[in-house]
Amino acid sequence: MKRGGVAPASFPVFGGITMAEDGVCRWGSAMINLEEIFNRSNILDLSFFNFRNAITACYFADRDLRILKVNDNFREFFPVLGEVSNAHFPNVLLQLGVDRQYIDSFAVQLREKGRVLIPNIPLTIAGRDRVFSLMSTYTSDPSFSYLNGVQGQFVDRTEEWSLRMERERLMEERLRDRELIEAKTRELESVANRLAKYLSPQIYSSIFSSRGEASDTLARKNLTIFFSDIEGFTDITDGMEPERLAFFINTYLSEMSSIAIEYGGTIDKFIGDAVLVFFGDPETEGDRNDALRCARMALRMRDRVRELEKVWHENGISKPLRVRMGITTGYCTVGNFGSEHRLEYTVLGSPVNLASRLQTAAEADTILISDSTYLLIQDAADTRPMGEITPKGFARPVACYRLDGLHGSESVQEAVTRVGRHVTVNIADRRHIREAIEELRRIEDDLARHLPP
Repeated sequence: MKRGGVAPASFPVFGGITMAEDGVCRWGSAMINLEEIFNRSNILDLSFFNFRNAITACYFADRDLRILKVNDNFREFFPVLGEVSNAHFPNVLLQLGVDRQYIDSFAVQLREKGRVLIPNIPLTIAGRDRVFSLMSTYTSDPSFSYLNGVQGQFVDRTEEWSLRMERERLMEERLRDRELIEAKTRELESVANRLAKYLSPQIYSSIFSSRGEASDTLARKNLTIFFSDIEGFTDITDGMEPERLAFFINTYLSEMSSIAIEYGGTIDKFIGDAVLVFFGDPETEGDRNDALRCARMALRMRDRVRELEKVWHENGISKPLRVRMGITTGYCTVGNFGSEHRLEYTVLGSPVNLASRLQTAAEADTILISDSTYLLIQDAADTRPMGEITPKGFARPVACYRLDGLHGSESVQEAVTRVGRHVTVNIADRRHIREAIEELRRIEDDLARHLPP
């Protein structure tokens, strides 16, 4: 037989028999149809041999999707189906409980592409949730028309799917844990930031470091104590609206706190308008330098109060502000004091009381220092002897001095301030210009040594 005028190709088989592409054998001029020679059932069994012992559930159906063969694993995987020979495969899928969308997708893809892969089909078999992949394809054989059908297999991916789900669950838990940790971290940071407003920076750092572990530790240290108070505070604020009072006191305490921190002081507490600051704990630069830092801080506070008067006048606070300050140096007990419910890091001792008495004895806008502090800074301080006073609670009189300023190298250091690579020059007295220039040259040399070439 010819197709389109061309005889089909043929090839020798044995004993003069040739086979054409259309599956027809010729022995001389005689034609023999192989489908009539070989047993159909045997050919189907032979073609299905590779799937008979497969670990997957295999099936073979005709082009109308009528099931012709299944392997033992098919029956074992899906015992609920029973005998499925000659059953319509989409109905088998429906009987298994496969979702209708998968069944429709199977038929469409097989018709359009000649093959289909459904990666995951969730099924419940014998009360157990399982997941299968279904792979199917058209088969074609020119010699045996009954081998032209659909061949496919179910692959049990339950364990693989379980591992994947477990991995996704662990990843979700890990993500939730990370989000929880981040939320807790932000919460702790927020609490720490709020807490920082209630503590001096040095105390805050000590608490949140290993140095703060020993909360019951007390120490006896030589400290320089500063105490300040606003003269006539009650008269100034009497009748003042709450909002204006809050603005006034918060501005004052904020500015004084910034200056105390700038000079390395530890802010102990605010007592109304009074401010208690000490130097020498938890960080110290030595008794003399601690006293000098305290003196610089007090002088800067005095000047800043004068500068703030304009701001207060603009906000309706017309009465002038006058501050008294007292400074002394002596041994105090420093550490955490209080109850098991509330602790306060503070200083106790007669120097604290003396600093308070000195500020009470000081005139408005002046700084009164005791002889213990004077002896430490006398070579650098401009002072005026104010005689002796016998403070309340003290048996012996105390010599005291009025601090008017600092001079010499200390003044130069005040005039030339360096923070990192930034240098500020502020010279109030022309007598110190030469010393300031020398200090700038030393800073220049120091920076040159540390800058990259």
